[in-house]
Amino acid sequence: MFLARVEGTLTATRKHPSFEGWRLVICQPIARTGEPEGVPQVAIDAHGAGMHQRVVISSDGAAARKAVGDERSPVRWLVVGIVDEVTPGTKALEDEAR
Repeated sequence: MFLARVEGTLTATRKHPSFEGWRLVICQPIARTGEPEGVPQVAIDAHGAGMHQRVVISSDGAAARKAVGDERSPVRWLVVGIVDEVTPGTKALEDEAR
């Protein structure tokens, strides 16, 4: 699992049938300080994460395929949660910057 920031949504005119009904988001993995780490990933999102929100993404392809209900799906990344607090009792860093 990785901490990431939602950088945008993905629109596809043609996509694998298992992606029907799923929102696709571009997630930039980040360090705890908010600095980018690695390359952006496309993930399915059932939670409705907003632009620039911090999320937890998982690269567990088996769990992602189970979520879409297709064992042959090319899906790999899945948003598993939206981050409310980085440290218990404190707001996420992007909230502190506002």
